[in-house]
Amino acid sequence: MDAVETFFDNIWQVLRELSPWLLLGLTIAGVLHVILPPDFIRRHLGGRGFINVFKAVSVGIPMPLCSCGVIPAALGLKKDGASNGAALGFLISTPQTGVDSILVSAGFLGWPFALFKVIAALVSGMVGGLLVNASESQTADHQPANPTCPHCQKSQPQNATQPQRKWSEIWSFSFGMLFRDIYAWLTIGVLLAAAIKTFIPEGYLAQITWIQGFIGMLLMLALALPMYICSTSSVPLAAALVSAGFSPGAALVLLMAGPTTNAATVGMVHRTFGLKTTAIYLTTVAAMSIVAGTLFDSIINATPMAHTKMMHLPNSLQTAAAAIVTALTLFYAAKNLALKKTYQSRARK
Repeated sequence: MDAVETFFDNIWQVLRELSPWLLLGLTIAGVLHVILPPDFIRRHLGGRGFINVFKAVSVGIPMPLCSCGVIPAALGLKKDGASNGAALGFLISTPQTGVDSILVSAGFLGWPFALFKVIAALVSGMVGGLLVNASESQTADHQPANPTCPHCQKSQPQNATQPQRKWSEIWSFSFGMLFRDIYAWLTIGVLLAAAIKTFIPEGYLAQITWIQGFIGMLLMLALALPMYICSTSSVPLAAALVSAGFSPGAALVLLMAGPTTNAATVGMVHRTFGLKTTAIYLTTVAAMSIVAGTLFDSIINATPMAHTKMMHLPNSLQTAAAAIVTALTLFYAAKNLALKKTYQSRARK
């Protein structure tokens, strides 16, 4: 019974640590959505060359797009004239970050980790994009497919001149679309993090020498590549693994490769850009995540547990934020369950 009580206590503790940064990040994401024109990204990324790849990657880093939403966005860039390198650089860097992910990473793993993750996303996107541009032949580009993502595409803003409408649009985007898209993965991440904190003593895995260093990063890479995980909701899991004994560099591998690759994304890259570009895409993500993890552990991380100390906020603020996140999660879970029952009822008729 003690283990069960500890497990639920850890769930609440993870939620309290996560929620203020998550809510702040989602709000900033909504503000960005409202103030940026809907065609801002596409208008600045036409043509080829270093500067276009750099623009694509730089613009993508703060964008709160998940692995699903980044696919139509990247293909839209390609369709509107951006080079394959710019589109692929955007596709690599964007899912790794986002203002919500950056703030949550800082809250759980410290600002050095969060800022290093941003730099790693920038460099990996640049490397992938430039390699694609360098490898392209003079043959005609593949025509892009037109996949859709029901939860992640940016809606066309309506007349948002009135402040009330702007705040409504911020709320709709941040807590009606972004949160709805990640709440299930957020729940899984919190539960896994709480389970690790409950059943694996702090620092226990550090005693297992063969999973440290490069081998540990390879394990994280093998775990991350085929899975769909969100860059924000996976942060508590990464922090729990660090607390259990994995190096912060191994956690960085998980947070770079996991949000960037999954079966759907790889299939769409292959269908749209071809086999050679897909190989560059996967190789870049795998290699750059290992390189970034190794550099972080060797250069920045002075001690194995140095970056697992949380950024403490007032208890009342943490509790209120956790209550809001819990309420939103229960609301969308109940709503999706009701929709599922309605669909099943109609299917029987």
